[in-house]
Amino acid sequence: MKVLIVGSGGREHALAWKLAQSPKLSELHAAPGNPGIASLGNCHPVRADDGEGLLTLAHSLAIDLVVVGPEVPLVAGVADQLRHAGIAVFGPGREAAMLEGSKSFAKELMLAAKVPSARELPEPLAPCVVKADGLAAGKGVFVCPDTESLARALKEVEAFPGKPIFEELLIGEELSMLVLAAGEETLALAPAQDFKRSYDGDQGPNTGGMGSYSPVPGIGPDEVEVILDQVHRPVLTELAERGHPFIGVLYAGLMRTDEGIKVLEFNVRFGDPETQAILPRLQGDLLEALAIVANGTLEGVELGVSKEAAVTVVLAAGIYPAGSDKGSPIEGIAEAEKAGAIVFQAGTAVRDEALVTNGGRILNVSALGPTIAEARERVYAACEKISWKGMRYRTDIALEATRREASKGA
Repeated sequence: MKVLIVGSGGREHALAWKLAQSPKLSELHAAPGNPGIASLGNCHPVRADDGEGLLTLAHSLAIDLVVVGPEVPLVAGVADQLRHAGIAVFGPGREAAMLEGSKSFAKELMLAAKVPSARELPEPLAPCVVKADGLAAGKGVFVCPDTESLARALKEVEAFPGKPIFEELLIGEELSMLVLAAGEETLALAPAQDFKRSYDGDQGPNTGGMGSYSPVPGIGPDEVEVILDQVHRPVLTELAERGHPFIGVLYAGLMRTDEGIKVLEFNVRFGDPETQAILPRLQGDLLEALAIVANGTLEGVELGVSKEAAVTVVLAAGIYPAGSDKGSPIEGIAEAEKAGAIVFQAGTAVRDEALVTNGGRILNVSALGPTIAEARERVYAACEKISWKGMRYRTDIALEATRREASKGA
């Protein structure tokens, strides 16, 4: 099977890494890809949101399956464009992708589907959450516990198009629940937790994600089934009834509150960096699964989950999320991989045959272990082997989970 991955980040490198393990894969291509993906397949200089360019590329390579990684091309309707030309695509069409493309659309649909979510406020009043309505690369959500932070948020949200949304500030623990979805059929992937805030202790502005881990203590098969019944299935049914069946990954960002599970947001693609913690634990042929889903069904899909835990740490530019780093030489990846870590490249480039920085989130370092604590110990040991000028990362990814793990085992 010839596969084309659309995108260039750490999530796409993780997808390429997993798909490359399939015995059904004959050729792996990416557009535009990155240096990490180039070590697994062929990269082509076509933008992820260039529908015509992707269509031409897919036809020229006789691609059997296109896997769309980022949200921007999905919201732009690239999956529709490819499907209309007879190409199998893993990723929802434009109308279904509006779940992520428009916060107001998602709120309206959740209300119609009776899905629990944060209460919308008629006007901003601290404590609250301010959200940009459109795509914002994970940086359009502002948590405002007081009037000072609210004032800053109202100023910053002006940079985004559309009218902002104001919601109650939910208190609890976040959870990422991703499912493979084909119409109204669902198959849950391993639960994960993402760390969106920039600095240790969940301080600083929101980012695209600074780390993740899986599994999540307290979220077993029974809890997952409850979440699917309350969140994913009603949304998928509502979309299908509106004539927009969902094909791809439906990602629900959730808050576990005293009143139960509530939806923070929906994404319509693999999470980043959750994917980098979920896929190393995934057992089975992901390529076969995605190809079946692309045909509108889950019949015959068999995927399992390793008992091992995975922890992912994002290595970022010193000024991220306010800015990026370009051209700084990266050292130590080979040493980190020799230590047992998996290093996914997210914002890198090659200059004069050397790997250099080229973005805000530069690398995603993942490690497996029999426990969250051991996976965490391994991933941070690997992070210490990597360096470039100005590199930084959070030091508390999965820390609380290790404490819960320890207390459960005590």
